[in-house]
Amino acid sequence: MTLRWGLIGGGEGSQIGPAHRLGAGLDGLFAFTAGALDHRPDEGRAYGRRLGLAPDRSYGDWREMLAGERDRDDRIDLVTVATPNATHFEITRAWLEAGFDVLCEKPMTMTVAEGEEIVRLALATGCICAVNYGYTGYPLVRHMRAMVERGDLGAVRLVVAEFAHGHHADAGDADNPRVRWRYDPAQAGVSAQFADCGIHALHMASFVTGQQVTRLSADTVSCVPGRVLEDDALVALRFDGGAVGRLWTSSVALGRQHGLTLQVFGEAGGLRWAQEQPNQLFWTPLGGRTEIVERGEGGLSPAADRASRVTVGHAEGMPLAFANLYRDLAEVIAARKAGVDPDPAADLYPRAEDGLRSMAAVHAVAESGKADGAWVDARAPIHR
Repeated sequence: MTLRWGLIGGGEGSQIGPAHRLGAGLDGLFAFTAGALDHRPDEGRAYGRRLGLAPDRSYGDWREMLAGERDRDDRIDLVTVATPNATHFEITRAWLEAGFDVLCEKPMTMTVAEGEEIVRLALATGCICAVNYGYTGYPLVRHMRAMVERGDLGAVRLVVAEFAHGHHADAGDADNPRVRWRYDPAQAGVSAQFADCGIHALHMASFVTGQQVTRLSADTVSCVPGRVLEDDALVALRFDGGAVGRLWTSSVALGRQHGLTLQVFGEAGGLRWAQEQPNQLFWTPLGGRTEIVERGEGGLSPAADRASRVTVGHAEGMPLAFANLYRDLAEVIAARKAGVDPDPAADLYPRAEDGLRSMAAVHAVAESGKADGAWVDARAPIHR
């Protein structure tokens, strides 16, 4: 079954738009059917047509798109929201209220209260509200999760997560619109670097360990003069399963490119994975030598096998990780249409609950940073 897919945002020149289009289309499970791709209506319509959208389904803005899709017999089955942060809540809420399944870019909302509203709305409507923590689509990240679940590491003691790059280190970029908005509270909210990148590292830590953060202490700083919001943060974490966490995120770490890494240390062994070398997972059992687990090799977990798209030894990157989330969503949507249960292995996509937990952590980091690292509750009110 080929499902119909729509995209809001991700227009020409966008960093994230091509990754979503590649990910959604990779398996032939979604057909790119409708879009409102640019905040400039004429440019968005023209770009959509160049990408192959029918003229009547290449819309000027998301409201026009919602009005045009709502009552169609062949309306889209999933809409992706890939717009600036401050618009995520309004758009996601409107599409959920209209009965559409949604994949929202992170952060899902700007406030915790908005996040709670989205969670309740998704439950009330029965619609999917997924959040694009796309790096959890990597096969070896899913294998790490499987190893923790089956007890290979024993009890998890310590998690060390990083997402540090140096692409905003140039103070001369103060007026660069691609950089400036990220440090503007009106567009980015209470946090810049942690809300942009740190929550990817935090979600991955929870995804792999199965534990949720309860308390945190944050040291936040703006290294580049004139920035209102932080460009570097060091966060200590406590998880509900007893693990201790250390998370560093930065946008001024010159020499670091992407910098998303995760290390998990348990009673019986430790794991280390880096997004820039996603085909290798380093596993050190207690009392043993470090082993390199290769993506695509035999004997991996079913979750890792399902997520691997090319044979062992070949490079596999971020669009394919995104594609795994889209395949999960396609299988769940198709199963619902057919009135059957989906494959349990398709049940790994991040939910609105994950988006809410991330937003609660964002606000906790901002609060703790202003209070010189005071320990604060990192949970949303509905989770306390």
